[in-house]
Amino acid sequence: MGLSEIRDRLAKAEAASGRDPGSVHLIAVSKVQPDSRVLAVLEQGQRLFGENRVQEAAGKWPEFQNIYPDAKVHLIGPLQSNKARQAMTLFSAIHTLDRPKLASALARLAQELGTCPDLFVQVNTGEESQKAGVAPADTDAFVAQCRVLDLPLAGLMCIPPAEETPSLHFALLAKLAERNGLAGLSMGMSADFEEAVSFGATHVRVGSAIFGDRTTDSDPH
Repeated sequence: MGLSEIRDRLAKAEAASGRDPGSVHLIAVSKVQPDSRVLAVLEQGQRLFGENRVQEAAGKWPEFQNIYPDAKVHLIGPLQSNKARQAMTLFSAIHTLDRPKLASALARLAQELGTCPDLFVQVNTGEESQKAGVAPADTDAFVAQCRVLDLPLAGLMCIPPAEETPSLHFALLAKLAERNGLAGLSMGMSADFEEAVSFGATHVRVGSAIFGDRTTDSDPH
């Protein structure tokens, strides 16, 4: 499929939903992709990427950013508290803030470093036991706790259950974000990003449709 086709589809989805052109940020999910593929997408002008693991991002993005200093990387995978310091310097946004311990660690580091990436609270909209994220019923309280810690909350993120209609989860996330005065909605992947745009997504995470299938990871981004 490729980057140009995804950009075209995203532009059409923005127009169909009455959204301003370019108002939805396309995150190219580059995790476990060969460097050659990532560089090819950088050469096509893409500057926003998503990684799942701190260690993998640390191993490749500083070098890429030497060549493309305006490239930005968002963390879209789980973050262990002991990797929080490294994440603070690698990523311009973290989409997986999901528990009080991590919020406290990020708040301490933000005070120490004087800066903090934009943060999205991950909501487990499907309430799946195997998946990270705050339960929908706990989201308001967790957002309030993060605000007490003076964390820069940009919005909410979700990964709908694979076997369920994603629109129900997009609608729930949008409702939770509006109720908490949060503008950012990180939702929608390769198979459903156009639908996510119709429900107000501000960030969509597309991997295989841009880069081609991965060989070591089955994540649906």
